[in-house]
Amino acid sequence: MDKLTTKDKRQKTHDGKARHVVIDARIRRSSTGRYIDRLLEHLQDVDNDTSYTVLMQPDDPWQPKNSNFTVVPCKYAQFSFNPVDQFGFARQLYKLKADVVHFPMNQQPLLYFKPVITTTMDFTMLRYTRAGKTPVPIFWLKMAGYRFLFRSSNKKSKAIITITDYVKNELEQTYGFTKGKITTTLCASEPPIKDAAVQPKGVVKNDKYLFAVGSGFPHKNLQNLVLAHKILLAKYPDLKLFMAGKKEYYYNQLDTYIEQNTNTTMVRTLGFVTDSELKWLYEHTSVYVFPSFSEGFGLPALEAMVHGVPVASSNATCLPEVCGDAANYFDPSSPADIARAIEEILSSQKLRQDLIKKGHEQVKKFSWQRMAAQTLQVYDSVVDSL
Repeated sequence: MDKLTTKDKRQKTHDGKARHVVIDARIRRSSTGRYIDRLLEHLQDVDNDTSYTVLMQPDDPWQPKNSNFTVVPCKYAQFSFNPVDQFGFARQLYKLKADVVHFPMNQQPLLYFKPVITTTMDFTMLRYTRAGKTPVPIFWLKMAGYRFLFRSSNKKSKAIITITDYVKNELEQTYGFTKGKITTTLCASEPPIKDAAVQPKGVVKNDKYLFAVGSGFPHKNLQNLVLAHKILLAKYPDLKLFMAGKKEYYYNQLDTYIEQNTNTTMVRTLGFVTDSELKWLYEHTSVYVFPSFSEGFGLPALEAMVHGVPVASSNATCLPEVCGDAANYFDPSSPADIARAIEEILSSQKLRQDLIKKGHEQVKKFSWQRMAAQTLQVYDSVVDSL
């Protein structure tokens, strides 16, 4: 008999029944939902055989293009220890009778004991806690629960997916029991934004500026970027700093920090920007700066590169793995070193053009479709081992 192909094996599993994979996609519209959104999109390009049930928040309008994908509303809250959510979600999963459930996060129902695959994005929540406006006793209680779920989800998983080798290695070093069951499936950049560029309100066309985009969480290290910019003002008095991201507790805190520590006419937090405005900001910035202390992948750096922007990046966690030789690196704990890396780009047209060229080459190394195909291989290996 000829050796069965992966597709053939998938079709012949369980007495001719299509294998059934459930994907928990309730985080699709969150700030970290890009991964699961692109996985769903590209799985439909590489797999027409597996039966997929996709759990969505009841008001999420996402619909599949393939008939082997079915959307099922899931009303249960994420990140919840409420017994109603814990029992209810586990009960819903049992009723679906999946061969395997793929969770893109470590928060999972404690009472679900069937085969699962977990995507562990990073250790940021463990390494850089953020209470925000939550009362301290409640916050630490929640963190204790998160640490428990983080460990237990990786422990019980038949397979674990990480989005960089850095996270894979950190996971193996922290929890020896994860060795041998981790697969890295790298994320990718989007193509350049197609929408026509629109100048953001309050930004002057001829402004010379540095740019950063993302949340205001403490691990994003925006305060040190503000201090680095303050150093650069001595040599570049017309250089501005724009930071874009949804205004919430931490960006409001950053605004207060800016008022207390630097020239507020030269530093602005822009709040949420549209894709058209984001395109304009990429196309007109002098340097894109990524000062983060901790990332699981670091998509904004690649998105800057795809728009032809030179990148100055933190050398922390996975960022050298993702950016390769297409970024000028700095120590994120040192405002002086951040300023040094930026100034080297500002003062050297040769370095600027070299980084832009290398950036265009770097983004070609990543593919969402390859990520989906590798994830499918993980599904296959788990189901075939049952």
